[in-house]
Amino acid sequence: MKIEAFFCNYSKRSVVFGCVLFVENLLFLSKIILIMKQLLYTAVLSICISAFSFAQEAVEKSAPPAGNAVVGDCYGADVSSVAVEKAVSVKNLENKFKDRKKVENIAVKGEVTDVCEKRGCWVTIKTENGSSFFVKMKDYAFFVPTALKGKNVVLEGVAEKKITSVDELKHYAKDARKSQTEINAITLPKEEIRFVASGIKVVN
Repeated sequence: MKIEAFFCNYSKRSVVFGCVLFVENLLFLSKIILIMKQLLYTAVLSICISAFSFAQEAVEKSAPPAGNAVVGDCYGADVSSVAVEKAVSVKNLENKFKDRKKVENIAVKGEVTDVCEKRGCWVTIKTENGSSFFVKMKDYAFFVPTALKGKNVVLEGVAEKKITSVDELKHYAKDARKSQTEINAITLPKEEIRFVASGIKVVN
């Protein structure tokens, strides 16, 4: 009887010990999985941050596309020969704003006086009174080379009279490599006609 009791108690202790060991192993395994998850999340986060930084750096360091902007070259959507023939001057476009704020599907012709040196994402067109007629690319879907400066072009898109904020004016002045003195001199918003081009074509 004593021997049987001994083995019975021993078996019970073995079962209890085995259960405790099993639970401890489960806890240890859970800790390992938790640590691995944390390491995985950290690695994924680091990759995302690095990718974002690289993309941002690439954007900041981007430059206008290469090209000589010769007659016939098109940027963005194709500008048809019909649009070229019907293109109006900036002055005639301004006359259309006497009774409206927006003119759609209009083609404008003129000489490019400046190009964004940072990305080629905007240009200015020469006007009769010497002021700058500002043109942006629709949805930033395309850019133009700096060689476009001094060339005659036809722009096709939408013109709208709007008030440009001081911050935006300073931003474009910075893109145009204006001096800090010139940038600081911009203290008031400006009402002007802004053109959003869907396509630009170099013409004679």
